[in-house]
Amino acid sequence: MRILLLEDEIDYKETIHEYLESLGYTVESFENGDDALDAIHFKSYQLLLLDIRVPGTSGYEIVRTIREAGDEIPVIFITSLTDIDNLSIGYELGCNDYIRKPFAAKELKYRVEQVLKQCYFHSSHDEVDLGRGYRYQLKTGKLMSGETPVRFTPKEQKVWDYLMTKMGEFVPTRQLWEDVWECKMVTESDIRMCIKKIRDKTSRDLIVSQKGRGYKIDRKG
Repeated sequence: MRILLLEDEIDYKETIHEYLESLGYTVESFENGDDALDAIHFKSYQLLLLDIRVPGTSGYEIVRTIREAGDEIPVIFITSLTDIDNLSIGYELGCNDYIRKPFAAKELKYRVEQVLKQCYFHSSHDEVDLGRGYRYQLKTGKLMSGETPVRFTPKEQKVWDYLMTKMGEFVPTRQLWEDVWECKMVTESDIRMCIKKIRDKTSRDLIVSQKGRGYKIDRKG
């Protein structure tokens, strides 16, 4: 899953970035709110971690802007103790959680996991049962066949994770090209081949396809 981090304190930014990547997330970090907002407009993220007071557009204004545009991407605000007086503002704007500075790495880990589970999988559990003997572990991002993890290539894993965040929805090929391949020079045939390789390693029924609509993963069926 891809996370955008906005933090203008260099030490915090580097520590959070490295820690989240060690957990298996893809992280893009920014120090300026204007740059972060531009990235949100042009790329797809599954979570925003936003400091409130940063150069350029504030964390509050970023959330106000994306919510007014109808974007429901989950948001966790990073705040100092003095900012907590403004907690109600963040929730009214549409944030999902707060984390106070200073915080332990494990607190960040648990808050990120909880928000992702609630927003994308509507579950308090650590796994999603996909049927056919397959389970998706929310903490590790691994697809399990029985007790054995399915071995995906990095690109196959990105496709799988992206489809999981859209579980139950058809994702058009163009959307995969934009959000997973980031508009790089690949053909529709390349994307179909990647889906085929995922199916070859799992079950053809796990990823449903429909002409003109794209691909989707359904919950247990």
